Amino acid sequence: MYRAINQYRVILALEDRWWDSPEVLRGIYLQTPRGVSVPLSSFARFSQSTTPVSIPHQGQFPSSTISFNLQEGVSLDDAILLVNRAVADLGAPATLTGKFAGTAQAFQASLSSQPTLILMALFAVYIVLGVLYESLIHPITILSTLPSAGLGALIALVLTNTELNMMAMIGIILLIGIVKKNAIMMIDFALAAEKNEGLDSRDAIYQACLLRFRPIMMTTFAALLGGVPLAMASGTGSELRQPLGVAIVGGLVVSQMLTLFTTPVIYLALDRLRFRRIQHAAIGQPG
Repeated sequence: MYRAINQYRVILALEDRWWDSPEVLRGIYLQTPRGVSVPLSSFARFSQSTTPVSIPHQGQFPSSTISFNLQEGVSLDDAILLVNRAVADLGAPATLTGKFAGTAQAFQASLSSQPTLILMALFAVYIVLGVLYESLIHPITILSTLPSAGLGALIALVLTNTELNMMAMIGIILLIGIVKKNAIMMIDFALAAEKNEGLDSRDAIYQACLLRFRPIMMTTFAALLGGVPLAMASGTGSELRQPLGVAIVGGLVVSQMLTLFTTPVIYLALDRLRFRRIQHAAIGQPG
């Protein structure tokens, strides 16, 4: 209470006999606008029950957690779609909101950031290769081997009925660093043959394919056989390792079959494009 000179701290308390039992609520009267006292029990009901010790909150709002498990053969992505569909069918008011937590939230976050991470990885690889070969075209030839690796990983996951989860995505990202070595071994040798032996691009890439075939096969099989134990793993924790191994093995098998043929073709096509640009630039200059 505030006075002209002093202020007094007042603590309101209730005698024990007034809060010891809910029956005291029957003695409470409320006054109507007309001045009539009406007992609380005439329009309100009260009962004694167990109240929660605490109320959980999420983002400063009262919340309730609902957990779910996955049936055999159902992926987490499908479960999230079904949950969202069920929430939409409820017709809940706008004040009621929901969001995923735990593993489902981590899965959604990984999917939303995965394209950005892959693009950043490809950009970093392109910059490094561009500095290494001092060219803007040869890195494209090397990166052209990556789609076949991703395709092989997806095909292997479908054939083995394996879920495309976080570990499988990590395997696909690992393929970016493993698969491109095939093209690097061929292009590096072809560029050296053009520079040191004076060969044209066709003869240089042909010789590179012949002489680099054995090292390419050896390194590919070494990486492939290293992923086989992961793909065929069993026991505790095998469900976490299998998608990684399946993605690596499938990507290496398909990329190995395709890149031996596609890399020389793309190398020659881009080399002809570079030669035409040089010719156009030479024609455009004054004689």
